[in-house]
Amino acid sequence: MRIPYCALIVTVLSIGCGEKNNGKIPITTSSSEARRLYLEGRDLSEKLRIRESLSYFQQAVENDPDFALAFLALSNNAQSARDFFENLDKAESLAGDISEGERLMITAARHGASGHPGKQTEAYEKLVALFPRDERAHNLLGASYHFAEQKYEKGIEEYQKAIAINPKFSSPYNSLGYALRSLEKYDQAADAFKKYIELIPDDPNPFDSYAELLMKTGRYDESIENYRKALSVRPDFPNSYIGIACNQIYKGAYDEAMAELDRFYAVAKNDGERRTALFVKALAYVDQGKWSEAAKEIDQQYALAEKSADAGAMSGDLFVLGALLLEQGKADQAQSTFDRALKISDESSLSDGARANTRRFHLLNSGLVAIQRKDLKAARSMADDLMAQAKEAHNVFQIMGSHQLLGMIALAERNFARALAELYQANMQDPYNLYRIALAHEGKGEKKKAEEMFGKARNFNALATLNQHFVRLKMR
Repeated sequence: MRIPYCALIVTVLSIGCGEKNNGKIPITTSSSEARRLYLEGRDLSEKLRIRESLSYFQQAVENDPDFALAFLALSNNAQSARDFFENLDKAESLAGDISEGERLMITAARHGASGHPGKQTEAYEKLVALFPRDERAHNLLGASYHFAEQKYEKGIEEYQKAIAINPKFSSPYNSLGYALRSLEKYDQAADAFKKYIELIPDDPNPFDSYAELLMKTGRYDESIENYRKALSVRPDFPNSYIGIACNQIYKGAYDEAMAELDRFYAVAKNDGERRTALFVKALAYVDQGKWSEAAKEIDQQYALAEKSADAGAMSGDLFVLGALLLEQGKADQAQSTFDRALKISDESSLSDGARANTRRFHLLNSGLVAIQRKDLKAARSMADDLMAQAKEAHNVFQIMGSHQLLGMIALAERNFARALAELYQANMQDPYNLYRIALAHEGKGEKKKAEEMFGKARNFNALATLNQHFVRLKMR
């Protein structure tokens, strides 16, 4: 039986390197070189230098083909849906001879991939209970509370615990800044990002994260300046090209945005980055109401995914194309496109959980089509089905999606009080829901509150989010 590498250097007995040694999650590998490579990759990954980290993780599994945690890292940092699932499957297949902590990390990743964020959080809670002195365990749990469930206060608490254990661990400062931003505590978020910059000033992501906060608060030129700082550190850092382009879109400088995205496409090192450049170009066209041009960019995205037989990405691209059609009022074409997306997923080799997750998203999208067709009875049935399935899957965001559908149905029925009751339980980080809430307040005659929510929707300043540009176009 293989044991964690750190155990090999201190004892010949089967003793892990968890609580009996330094309280950290073990790293199980038979190769000292694989472990060294993994740790170097992990450091780069935690600084969001994703592209660089991948070569280290790949070398780690070449040195130890049974290195489950390295395959998990390859999955978490994958540049395509296909690579994500293939490496997660491999990590899972190797989980029999590793520590309980490592198994919990792989289990949590599988729950996330299957659209079960509540179960993912439960796995990380068990991880923290086993390793309360591991800063990374707290950081993972914090991210699950924060990003997977929108429990920002609980996420902040875990990030602060991670920082207390290791004040020089940079990653939780970044996530802390984003959690505070979501609570509109912008000054505190800025302090977290500035501390992040202080800890690793020679890395691009701290400047990139602070730039995103500046964009959020409408300080577009300052934001671009900080994105440029990130690129001065690493000229091929992909996130910053996207951030600059989004700022330029918000300023209405579409030609400059397109030029920035062309520069990004030229330095892109893989199809994942090229697909991102194409997607943001589509957003720029949506912002201008240029629907056919936007669709062409997504078609190019789809072609890249099809070339590598990436079923997950192909399905996702069709969901985006369906959303574009639906926003134009083309309900029948949208439904047909959503159905194609589902068919690709159902006929793929993706895991049962991933396919089931796609089916739930298809139910949400079909509900949106039914509302546009004014078939509110069918839409309500779909919303109820989605609620039941999402609760069973512990999927917070799909539960929110059911509330969104019910709120939209109530809006269509001009039951504005009911619409507000539902929509305030929908995803409040989706600017389209803020817009719908504004419509409901307006319908109730609550003009001041409606104006406030319309402003929040239009100026949400999300990074590369389709619904943001639907709202901006609609409000113009």
